[in-house]
Amino acid sequence: MKFEIKSYRNATVLFAIETSSLLLCLEAAVGQGADLRGADFRDADLQDADLQGAHLQGADLQGAHLQGADLQGAHL
Repeated sequence: MKFEIKSYRNATVLFAIETSSLLLCLEAAVGQGADLRGADFRDADLQDADLQGAHLQGADLQGAHLQGADLQGAHL
């Protein structure tokens, strides 16, 4: 299944990949150094996500479930 991470401002696709979940899509994007500024993660289940060093400035994380997520070095 193809998952996309979009901008909450204008729905521009910031990253896309064939994978089995949004969490794996996000981790792949972070691993590849994708610029996820302004990404729409409202109400997303990101529990235990590895977000070390992620570029998430201006991302909409309202209602996102981040319990156990590793945000070390993330740009928020």
